[in-house]
Amino acid sequence: MTIGTAKPNQQQLNTVPHHFINHCSIHDPYNAGIFEREALSLLENLFKKHATVIVCGGTGLYIKALCEGLDKLPEANDELREELQQLLRLEGVTTLHKLLVQLDPEGSKTVDAANPHRLMRAIELVKATGKSLLELKLNNATTRPFRIQHIYMGIDRPELYSRINKRVDTMMEQGFEVEAKDLFPYKHLKALQTVGYNELFDYLEGKYSLDEAVNLIKQHTRNYAKRQVTWFKSIDSKIDYRNFKLDEIV
Repeated sequence: MTIGTAKPNQQQLNTVPHHFINHCSIHDPYNAGIFEREALSLLENLFKKHATVIVCGGTGLYIKALCEGLDKLPEANDELREELQQLLRLEGVTTLHKLLVQLDPEGSKTVDAANPHRLMRAIELVKATGKSLLELKLNNATTRPFRIQHIYMGIDRPELYSRINKRVDTMMEQGFEVEAKDLFPYKHLKALQTVGYNELFDYLEGKYSLDEAVNLIKQHTRNYAKRQVTWFKSIDSKIDYRNFKLDEIV
């Protein structure tokens, strides 16, 4: 999953030490809880050598897990999960998203509408707790033994969407279609249930033309970026929202 996840290139990896790149297989189970434990263990060692460590990325749940810990949430309900999986098989991911919007209009904005696993888990949590996802994600912060500063590198929405569209075009030029073909036999794995791969898998199954799939990747990525902004604004008391330029931080 090199092109589809926009991994740092080799020059970037050689310039600055990176962690959690190529560290597990698509066949390995992985989630925010595992990341929390592994990242805290790594930070314990890194802070012995460095005064500052930068965590970068846009996956809000993983950032929250590291900075605040995860709330104690209900286990999956097997009966409900089977119902939701059946709904997915019969009516597709769009119906799952519509159900979540009905249950939790505001919280649904923080969930990737193209990711069936996250949608099903979100529906389970809302039904089990009777609370919005926003409530569940902002409660019971755990104190960490290091100071945390959040910096949001925002840009104007039209420029953001333009960059997303260009990046998708670049990914296709780099061979994303071939990468998706190589991974197609493993499309059932949770790691591959994500924007970019889902659309290309549908293209390979004949559901869309390649142009339609590429346009859907752009659309779903823009949707995902909008939800990222919503997530970070929901914890805006902790975030410095100046529109930093990279050299201001470096």
